Amino acid sequence: MAKANNTEAVATTRLDKWLWAARFYKTRAIAKQMIDGGKVFYNGQRSKSGKAVAIGDRIIVRQGYEEKQVIVVALADKRRDATFAQSLYQETPESIATREKNSLARKQGILLNPASDTKPDKKQRRQIRHLKERI
Repeated sequence: MAKANNTEAVATTRLDKWLWAARFYKTRAIAKQMIDGGKVFYNGQRSKSGKAVAIGDRIIVRQGYEEKQVIVVALADKRRDATFAQSLYQETPESIATREKNSLARKQGILLNPASDTKPDKKQRRQIRHLKERI
C-alpha cells in the first residue's frame, strides 16, 4: 500500500496535530498546553486536544496580544514548510482588521506613555504610593 503525499488523503486530524502542522505552535506539547489552558477555541467552544478537525471549521488562536480567527481549508498531520502551513488555513478579514487595529493602538500607547530612563527615587516612590492609595 503506497502512502499518498497530498492533504486530501488525511481523513481526520487531531486539533493539536493540526495546530502544530499549521505552525501556530512549535511543538505538539505546547499546542496541547494551549488547548488545555483555554487559549484555543474550536467552533466557538473550548475543546480537548484530541478533537477531530474538519474542513470549514473555525478556530480561534490566542498568541500573546494577538488573537487569530482562522478557517480550516485543508488537513495535515505532518509538519512541513511555512508555505504549506499557510495553505492549511485562511484568516478571516475581521480578524486581520482587529489585529491591525490592536497593533496600532499598542504602538500609539507606547509613544504616548514612554518609559523612564531611570528608576524612581525615594520621593517619587512615595508620591506614586500616595497617588495609588488615594484612588
